[in-house]
Formats: sequence, C-alpha cells, structure tokens
Amino acid sequence: MKRICASLLVLAAISVVRVDAQWTQFRGPNGSGVDTSTGYPTEFSPSKNVAWKTAVPYGQSSPVVMGSRVYLTASEGDRLITLGLDKLTGKELWRREVKRARVSDAYKANDPASPTPAADAAGVVSFFPDWGLLAFSPDGDPRWGLPLGPFKNFYGMSGSPIIAGGLVVLVCDQQSDAFVIAVDRATGKERWRTARPGVRIGWGTPVVFRPTPTRTDVIVLGSTRLDAYDLSTGTQRWWALVGAGDGLGTAIVSGDTILMSSQGSNEPALPSFAATLTKYDRDKDGRLSVAEFSLDKDMGEHFGWVDANGDRFLVAAEWNAASNQYIGESGALAIRPGDATGRLQPTAITWRFQKNIPYIPAPVLYQNVFYMVKAGGIVTSLDAATGKLLKEGRATGAPGDYYASPVAADGKLFIASTEGKVSVIRAAGEWELLGVNDIGEEVHATPALNEGRVYVRTRGAMYCFTAPR
Repeated sequence: MKRICASLLVLAAISVVRVDAQWTQFRGPNGSGVDTSTGYPTEFSPSKNVAWKTAVPYGQSSPVVMGSRVYLTASEGDRLITLGLDKLTGKELWRREVKRARVSDAYKANDPASPTPAADAAGVVSFFPDWGLLAFSPDGDPRWGLPLGPFKNFYGMSGSPIIAGGLVVLVCDQQSDAFVIAVDRATGKERWRTARPGVRIGWGTPVVFRPTPTRTDVIVLGSTRLDAYDLSTGTQRWWALVGAGDGLGTAIVSGDTILMSSQGSNEPALPSFAATLTKYDRDKDGRLSVAEFSLDKDMGEHFGWVDANGDRFLVAAEWNAASNQYIGESGALAIRPGDATGRLQPTAITWRFQKNIPYIPAPVLYQNVFYMVKAGGIVTSLDAATGKLLKEGRATGAPGDYYASPVAADGKLFIASTEGKVSVIRAAGEWELLGVNDIGEEVHATPALNEGRVYVRTRGAMYCFTAPR
C-alpha cells in the first residue's frame, strides 16, 4: 500500500508542470526572455560548471525546455531534424527527420533550421520553411504535419511558431503575400489565415496580449508596423506604424503596455537607380541582370532582396521599393493601445528612445528596467515606465556581433555574442558586468533558462551549465 501511495505521489508531481516555469518557445514565457527561477551560475565554460555537453547537428534555432525534455531543430543536407534530449543528462532520446520538400534560395547567413520550435505538455511543434509544420509527442511519435510554402524571402524565413489557446500561430512575412496563420494544436488543421498586405520580409515571432479578462490578442512585429489580431478568429484589432526596419525578434507585453524596438533610417538604403544603371547597365536596356548587379562589391550578392518578382532582372519600381523600405523612425517604444481599433493614434505611444537600437537582438524587460544589446556589446538600460536613459556602456571583453537576444533570471542578464562569449550582468538600472564566459564556439541561438540551468547552443553542441549544487 505504501508503495502504491508513493507511486501516485510521483505521478502527481510529474503531471503538475508549471507552464510559467518552462521555456517553451523562442525567448521563453510569452517571448519575454525572463525566467523566475534562482540559483543560476555566474561563471561557466566548457570546463567549469558544466552539467552536460551533447553534440548536435548545426542549426540556428534556439533550444526550448518543457517538462523533462530539451527540444531543438537542425539540418544535415536534405534532412530536416527535430531532436528530443533529456533535460538533466543531455542524452539524445530521439531524432526525427523529414526530407526537404524543396531547397529555398536563401541568403548564406540563414539556414534551413533557423526557426525555434514551440513545446507544451503534448510535445513539440517544429517549423521548417522548406517543409512546413511538424508535431511530435514528448517521446518523438509523429502527430501531424502541415506543408507550407514555398516562401519568397531572400534572407530566409526564421520567425518561430507559438502555442496559445489550443492553436499553433505562425507569422509568414515575405516579399509578397505575407500572412499569419493559426492551426489546431491537436490536429494541425488550419483554423484561420489572415493576409498582411503591405508587409515585406520579416522575421518576427508573435506574442500573446490579454488587455482584458475576456480578450486575447496576438501581437505581431513586422517590417514597418505592429499589428494585433484576435487569437480565436485572426481578425485584425489594430495596427501602428512603428519603424521601418525588418521585423525581428519579439515585442514584449507588460500589463496593458507593449514594448519593442525597431531600426529605421532617414535616407534610402540604396543609391538612385539611375546612378546604378550608369555604373552597371552594360547592355543599356534600362534594367540590371544578375551578372551586371554582381559587379557591385557591396550589394552584388543581395540581388534577391531587390528582385521582388523573381524574374532575375531589377527595374526601377523594385529598386525604389527596396531602397525606401527602411525609411522611418527607429527607436524603442512603449505603446498602450487601450480599446482602440484600426490605426493607433500617436498618443498611444507613451515614450520613444532613439539611440543604441539593436538590429537582430530583441530587448528584454526585467524588474522594471528595459534592456537593449547591440553589436559591439553595447548595453543600454531604460526606465520601463518613462523611457528615461539609466545607463549605456559596453560589455568589456565581449565585442563583435550579436544575434542572440538577452535573457534574464535570478537578478542577472545573460548575453551571448556570435563569438561565443556569454556576458553575465547584474541586472539594475545602473547595471554591472559580473563576468564574461568564453564558450569557445560560435553562438547564434538565444540561450534558454530553466530551473537554474543555462542551456547554450553552439555551432556543434548543446551545453547545460549549472551552479554547484
């Protein structure tokens, strides 16, 4: 009898999993980048405070953690791979592969496994732009698949799915025919699809916004705007022009306020089309071929970004659309939409800050302070209520570029550079650098935080770091 009671207690402990204590999507709980656990290490490296290290195939997607599993995606040749690892040991429990349905003509900096999977108690959902959505159980049993694409995004798709309200929601921004789609979590059947006219390429991951107890919206950060859609129907609630940079990362939800950052410019991104024709139009036909444009040492390899219709020639209309894409106000913003519908009024923006705006890394809001990290290891902290600058400085010892977004827990910020140096910062308005940990390999993925463990994905391995226990 005692043995039976003990078994029941174990089963109860396993079945009750705090969702807010899991890291189930890109940037963790609702894309916030924040974990509520304590006991995180300040110092770690391949030889210090390593709980485990597991070799994994290459992929730029970030790891997610749910229950006893760590999930991630990867690719090898024409194989698209979803992996399930044991959270405590790093042991590979299962690997599922599908063959690519096509090979997208994506820019070399991206890869076929760039989107981060999303997980819940029922398992994991992966998105591969060269196949579509795939769902697996915690033990790797295939549940369903939904083919999607092909997509036209020269730099590759990397927006990640989320799971909310019994749906899997995915933003598919591309050079034409952008849309956001929701499918049934249990069956993979499409529930709604909403077109995003006027939106160009982007790489945003949606977040959930609940302004009232009876209303749930999906917030989508795009290339030039911020949109809210009803989660259950896909109907657009409101939208706002928020900048002109590519839609990257996630917005942040805090009560009735949405915070975000986006780059923009006061000038066109390209020289005039007429001047470019004079320089490179060898056959004088008033357009640029792939061979002619490749003569430009700086922009020659970005032909596909400008070639919106895919006919392998650039004309003035395509050139001007691409060149003017980034014209607009950049900045970090706080938006309070209230019960608005349609286009938001400028008064909905409660503050704007226009310095040190990152390109790829999303910001993080932690303990009422808003943090941004940009190339060179420049860290900027703002008062989240007012947008007032609190401190700007550099994470000394970790220069270079940054693709991973900052994450926070236990009074600390963890910031990973592409060179594999993870800075740990004491979180405060007047933040302080506690140390820089050299992992020794490239890091493109955003680290995951869960129950005092830091999960870092490098080019060829998954690491779990933890403080001595």
